[in-house]
Amino acid sequence: MSFRTRSKICGLTRAQDANAAVGAGVDAIGLVFYPPSPRSLSIEQAADVVADVPAFVSVTGLFVNPTVEQVQSVLDAVRIDLLQFHGDEDEAFCAQFNRPYIKAIRVRQASDVVASCVRFPSALAVLLDSYKPGVPGGTGETFDWSLVPQSDDLKPIILAGGLNPENIAFAIEQVKPFAVDVSGGVEAVLDGIEQKGIKDHGKMNQFLDEVYRVDSHTRKQQD
Repeated sequence: MSFRTRSKICGLTRAQDANAAVGAGVDAIGLVFYPPSPRSLSIEQAADVVADVPAFVSVTGLFVNPTVEQVQSVLDAVRIDLLQFHGDEDEAFCAQFNRPYIKAIRVRQASDVVASCVRFPSALAVLLDSYKPGVPGGTGETFDWSLVPQSDDLKPIILAGGLNPENIAFAIEQVKPFAVDVSGGVEAVLDGIEQKGIKDHGKMNQFLDEVYRVDSHTRKQQD
């Protein structure tokens, strides 16, 4: 059976970066609507970022413990194809916006993954991120990938947390996720300082090339 790992680049804040991600072959882009995040966008900025994103590339809106009004104000003004919740939201909250959604889980043990698939039956997938007390995501740190169960009974798994062009091939080989999600691992660095929200177009290409390479290798082994 042919298989392809889907990819998402999150934390985009500029239209030129979104367009470069599309050109590199990404499946989805992510916009952050969580004010404490250095990658957070206003509604006006978000609308500009996605203005030229074409069909078949999904736009994901990321929220952390928002109010209903906060989510709806974004949906009313910005093209959002998929919602992503990173806080303590329950299923009823996530499912009320007439949009498909994914639920992010900060993994501490294998049972976290299984329990989340049960708790969010209407989610299209669960996104697995690193656990760091008080930080809802974007830590730039990996977690123990061996904690991810290999089971056809689970929802589709999106792997996140500390991914970059150097480790993505190993991550896919070990976890075999449905999709991967990268943010800080493809950001620009200026004078040794990571420019949060500003993407390095070369790194985005390298990341997606690595995803394609490992998938191609897997397909050849299956043939």
